[in-house]
Amino acid sequence: SAWSALEDKPSWRWLRKPETGLVMVRGRAGGTGRAFNLGEMSVTRCVLVTEEGHSGHAYVAGSDRRHAELAALFDALLQDETRRQALDRALLTPLRHKRAARERDRCEDSASSKVEFFTMVRGED
Repeated sequence: SAWSALEDKPSWRWLRKPETGLVMVRGRAGGTGRAFNLGEMSVTRCVLVTEEGHSGHAYVAGSDRRHAELAALFDALLQDETRRQALDRALLTPLRHKRAARERDRCEDSASSKVEFFTMVRGED
């Protein structure tokens, strides 16, 4: 919707068309242990350059080529000083609000199941 609402869409050309492949996801037990291969996931990547010379790069989870294209386009457009402020208001601020609302909802859901533990002292030393 942000792309559709954009008034002056720039022309651009591909440096690398969207392509989907697999990446190995690695993890660490407890965040500090030895790294291990968790599994593979699909990722779509692409690179483009706008007529103003700004290059946009995108790596998105899954195989949605249009998502990767739009991510790369907005990456390039956000590098343009003349567009950054308007894009921040139209695109990034609403996304920040959505993320904050999701986080708030998640915290409220987990708070409803919160258990408080306490210790009763028996009076013995």
